[in-house]
Amino acid sequence: MKEQSIDSIIDAALGEDMPQGDITSESIIPVDSRSRAIILAKESGILAGMDVARRVFEKIDPGVKFEKEKNDGQEFSKGERLALLQGSSISLLKGERTALNFLQRMSGIATTTGIFVQALAGTETKILDTRKTTPGLRELEKYAVTMGGGQNHRRNLSEMILIKDNHLKLVGSISEAVKRAKERVVPGIKVEVEATCLAEVQEAIRSGADMVMLDNMQIDKMREVVKWVKGKVPLEASGSVTLEKIKEIAALGIDFISVGSLTHSYRSVDISMEFLGEL
Repeated sequence: MKEQSIDSIIDAALGEDMPQGDITSESIIPVDSRSRAIILAKESGILAGMDVARRVFEKIDPGVKFEKEKNDGQEFSKGERLALLQGSSISLLKGERTALNFLQRMSGIATTTGIFVQALAGTETKILDTRKTTPGLRELEKYAVTMGGGQNHRRNLSEMILIKDNHLKLVGSISEAVKRAKERVVPGIKVEVEATCLAEVQEAIRSGADMVMLDNMQIDKMREVVKWVKGKVPLEASGSVTLEKIKEIAALGIDFISVGSLTHSYRSVDISMEFLGEL
């Protein structure tokens, strides 16, 4: 993750939460009070966002000491300590909710991704994310996917070409769209085409597409595509992919399965911060 991007995200979150400070803590807690606190897992999961949580407290008060007891990508169990914090009681209270918001959500994405990845254990198929992310938080969310064992698809519209149905409605054909793309982008930029049937897959590959996305295609149709393609280009399955369906899809020999729910329908992991007492 890029530190400058993370800082801007954290600054926005803290500005939202404390436009004029924390009037509760600043009103009732002595300014010289110092405390110890732990970040505690209230359920099991896969960790993501520890450095983001640490950075929240650094931005509030560089004097806060944040000691990680678990690292991103590691599994944790209910009741495990994830970090130990020491410092100004007011600073700890100011950062508590913002740090946990990042940590709970990013760990939720990592945990959800890990479930999908584990379901494909023993296969060659890889789990991909999508651009269905929270506006402004894509870098954090895509990082969390990798902590769960998934892979990032394109991070943005500038990274690779993906020709989809609405593009084709405007251009007229897959072959023309691929031709224009190949003529206008710099070498090394991959061109992927979304296809809904074998005929479109054949047109995409014959036109020079580097990868084909099988969009909302039924299992029997995907089987037919895999048989025809025979490894010519990587194949990605996409569209309403559920945990129940991915094993069947992977068994066909599909290279990648993209899952939008990793970043748009995950459940946050229950993580709390608990004070151990004053120093």
